[in-house]
Amino acid sequence: MGHKTFIGGVHPYDGKELSKDSPIKEVLPKGDMVYPVSQHIGAPAKPVVAVGDTVLKGQMIAEAGGFVSSPIYSSVSGKVKAIEKRRVAVGDMVDSIVIENDGMFTETTYESVEDVTALSKEEIIEKVKNAGVVGMGGAGFPTHVKLSPKEPDKIEYIIANCAECEPYLTSDYRRMLENPEELIGGMKIILQLFDNAKGILGIEDNKPDCIEKLTELTKDEPRIEVCPLMTKYPQGGERQLIYATTGRAINSKMLPADAGCIVDNVETIIAVYNAVKNGQPVLKRISTVTGDAVKNPSNILYSIGTSYQELVDAAGGFKSQPEKIISGGPMMGFAMFSLDIPTTKTSSSILCFTHDEVAAFEPQACINCGRCVEACPEQLIPSRLAKFGLRGQMDEFEKWHGLECIECGSCSFACPSRRQVAQPIKTMKKLVLAEKRKQAAPRPRCQPLPALPRGRPLGSSRCHPTLRRHHPRRHQCLPRECAVTVLTPKAPEALQKCETKNRKSVRISDLKMPKNVSECPSCTLTTP
Repeated sequence: MGHKTFIGGVHPYDGKELSKDSPIKEVLPKGDMVYPVSQHIGAPAKPVVAVGDTVLKGQMIAEAGGFVSSPIYSSVSGKVKAIEKRRVAVGDMVDSIVIENDGMFTETTYESVEDVTALSKEEIIEKVKNAGVVGMGGAGFPTHVKLSPKEPDKIEYIIANCAECEPYLTSDYRRMLENPEELIGGMKIILQLFDNAKGILGIEDNKPDCIEKLTELTKDEPRIEVCPLMTKYPQGGERQLIYATTGRAINSKMLPADAGCIVDNVETIIAVYNAVKNGQPVLKRISTVTGDAVKNPSNILYSIGTSYQELVDAAGGFKSQPEKIISGGPMMGFAMFSLDIPTTKTSSSILCFTHDEVAAFEPQACINCGRCVEACPEQLIPSRLAKFGLRGQMDEFEKWHGLECIECGSCSFACPSRRQVAQPIKTMKKLVLAEKRKQAAPRPRCQPLPALPRGRPLGSSRCHPTLRRHHPRRHQCLPRECAVTVLTPKAPEALQKCETKNRKSVRISDLKMPKNVSECPSCTLTTP
C-alpha cells in the first residue's frame, strides 16, 4: 500500500531525535497529588470522597457527572487533603481533589477477564465507561460515548491514530515499540463492538521500525491492516487521518461516525485493553519530557495527578533555564508560566526551550502571498479569517467557513511575515460558538406584575428609564423571583424590593441622577 496523505499541511522540524531512543521509565510520585474534576470534554466529574477520607490506589474519587463525562480514580493511596480550586495547564482554576500521598501505594483489587471474546458488547462498553477511559491524545472525549454510535452497523473503519505528527513528541512511538501487543489487543476488543468494521493503524513513514513491527504482528489478522502515511503535519488530525486512510471527508457539522469511522489514539486503545482485559482504570500514562533545556529528554510513565515539576526532575532537571515551557506539542500546545501544575489524562508531553523563537519575531504586514491558504488542511483562507477575527465580524467569519478551522496552527507556521494568523481565528471561533450556545439556550419566562396601589404600573412613561427598559409592558422576567415596586411618580425616590429569603430592600434616591445599586444578591435589576 502506498503512503497516503491529505491536501495542505506543513513540514516543521520534528525534534524527535532528542527522546525517541529513550525507553519508557516509570516514575513514582512523591508529593501531593491533584486531580482536577474536569479532565475530559463534557460534564465535570462529581467528587465521591470528603476531606479526611482515606483512599486506595485505584479507588474512584469522582463519579461521572452525566452521560458525556468520565469518572476519576486515585493513582496513589493516602488521605484526601482538600477539595479546592487549582490551576491547570490551560490556565483555568478548576475544582480539584488533593490527596496526600502516603508513599505506600496500597492498591485495590481489579477484576481481570481471561477470555475477552466471551464478553458482550454492552459489557465491554460498561467496562470502558467505568474505567474512565477518554481520548488521551488531547481532546479528552469520553471513549464509551465514542464507542456507542446511534448506528453501530454503519461503522466500517476503526482507525488507530499512530501518526504522532506533533513535533518533539515520542510517547506513542515508544508505546508502539514496547507495548505493541497491548495496542493490537485493544484494537481487537474495539472491533468486537462493530461487526462490519476493519481496523487501520495509520503510521507516518518516519517510524519505519513501528511499521515493520506492527505489520508482522497483524499479518494473520484479516480485520487489521497497517497503513503507512506521509510524514506531514497535521497528519494526525482526525479529519486529515480519516481522509488519508479512507478517502472520506467530514466537516465541523459531522462526527467521524457519520462517515462510518471511529478514531482513537494509541494511548487510548491501550487504556481500553487494560480496562477490559485487566479491569484497571486509567491511573497512568506516558508523557514525553523534552526540549533543549532538559538535561535528559525522556519518555516517562507517570501517575495521573503528578505535578509537571516532578516529571522534569525525573528527566534530570534543566541544564539551562528555559525561556518557554509548553504543555503538549509546539503547534497546538499551551504555554505555561509555572511547573506547579497537575498532570491529567490528556497530558502527553512537556516541552522546555531555552529560547522563545516565536516571541523573538516581529510580525510584519500581510503580503497576500497565499502561503497560509496552501498550508491550511481545511482549504480555508486564514489571512481573511484572521482579519474578521480582529475586527469582530462574526457574520463574515461564519460566512467564510471560519468554524471549519481545526486550530492546527499551520497558517501561522507558514506565514513569511511571522503573523500570528491562528490566534484571532481561534478567539473568534470561540466567540461564535458561545453566541450560538447563548441563542440556543431557553429564555426565562415572563410573569405579569401584581397591581401596585401607590404609583403607576411599570412601563409607564413616568417610570425610571432603566425600569422601563428592563420591565416593558408591566411584565418582568423572574428567574430569581424578584419584584420591583415604584412609588408615586412625583416622589424623588423609588423602592426596589426583592421578595427573597433575605427580605432586603434598597432605596434609589433622585431618579434624575441614578446610582449604581445592586445590593441584593438575588436581584437581577441594576440601575446604570
